[in-house]
Amino acid sequence: MRGWLSSSSPDASATEGDDSAPKTNDHLALARESLEALIDDPRIPAEVRSALQEDYREVEAMIERLEQGHLHIAVFGRVSVGKSALLNALLGEQRFSTSPLHGETTQAQQGQWQEYRSGNVYLIDTPGIDEVDGEAREALARRVAGRADLVLFVVDADLTATELQALRQVAATHRPVLLVLNKIDHYNPREREALLTALRMRSHGLVDPRNIVATAAAPAPRLVIQVDEEGNETETWEQPPPDIDQLKARLWAILEAEGDTLAALNASLFASDLSDQVAARVLEARHEIGQKLIRSYATAKGVAVALNPIPVADLAAAAAVDVSLIVHLSNAYGLPLSRHEAGDLIKTVGSQMALVMGTVWGIHLLSSALKLSSWGLSTLLTGGVQGAVAYYATWVVGQAAERYLAQGKSWGEGGPKRVVREILDQLDRDSILRQAREDIRARVGKGLWDRRNGAIR
Repeated sequence: MRGWLSSSSPDASATEGDDSAPKTNDHLALARESLEALIDDPRIPAEVRSALQEDYREVEAMIERLEQGHLHIAVFGRVSVGKSALLNALLGEQRFSTSPLHGETTQAQQGQWQEYRSGNVYLIDTPGIDEVDGEAREALARRVAGRADLVLFVVDADLTATELQALRQVAATHRPVLLVLNKIDHYNPREREALLTALRMRSHGLVDPRNIVATAAAPAPRLVIQVDEEGNETETWEQPPPDIDQLKARLWAILEAEGDTLAALNASLFASDLSDQVAARVLEARHEIGQKLIRSYATAKGVAVALNPIPVADLAAAAAVDVSLIVHLSNAYGLPLSRHEAGDLIKTVGSQMALVMGTVWGIHLLSSALKLSSWGLSTLLTGGVQGAVAYYATWVVGQAAERYLAQGKSWGEGGPKRVVREILDQLDRDSILRQAREDIRARVGKGLWDRRNGAIR
């Protein structure tokens, strides 16, 4: 939206003629449909909807805003730069509290700007972004700015490193931004121009130069000395009126040219952002479920292989467990696979594992051979080793399958070999094998496992 706003002019609405209203209605309809689709989507799990319930309430509030034609303008900036005073000056009343102390604004507040049109514009005050011990307030300020249709980023001098970082973050939300240099009464004309030049340079690419304005929301009182006819002097302090004409003129130009579409475009951005959040939460929830499934099936396979002395049965049990795991994972990700498809997927992963993990598969085959040719302690010992190795193999298969499903049934650019290699590089094999022994022992019973496997602890 920043680029779209920057290319507009105060006379843009006059050049569009009668076509502007239908276009605006189309924007509003699309934005409303996007928001309503998020609320009504039956595919979103209840736990994800619950985790984002505050965002969903904001969706409902935004739909109401669209229906009523409301616009929200939020101020943003460090403490004590005059954000509240600036809004009071625009409103023409002391609606927002101001104080020489830091942190006077502790939560978002709003007031209705009656001066514009039918009073459908609301001004929102936010806490300072650098307040001491104010991480929650900063998060609130960023959230409010991200939901606003237009942002007034207020400074009282050249941009600090903190302000520049915050300005980049606000600009990244793609909301229109006005950079307001407040307290200009503290500077002489030459200093003011130098500051404005510096602000234009530092905010290049972030703020349209036309949207950099100067104000004095609450000018300092001036001492006035009056001399009467007899030469007597009288000192009085006078409060100059706010100097916000430049800001009001720019706000009016933007609202007149683009105000009807700001809310709709902001709602569309909000819907897109929330949709991304929902997708991330759904993927996270599925990942948590997937990890539990993988561990459960890996344990089941480890137990089946370790306690079964027949190698052929070992392999059959292993294949059945892995196929069931893949089918279960695919259902959890909403991309169901048949058992045949799951088998093909296992073959693909297994072939890559064989290339990368030749020694592991060698141990597996050696253990099977020892089982076939010997009985007693060596059989039990190799059974324990083989159970842990089987657990590990299923763990890797599960991780690879989950990656494949999370990417929409795709291995990505590097193919399955790259996925398997990345997973093996990221996994701590010794740690997984220790976990395997603990999980298997817990499943079959610690006493039984210790009696049967002796030295394997």
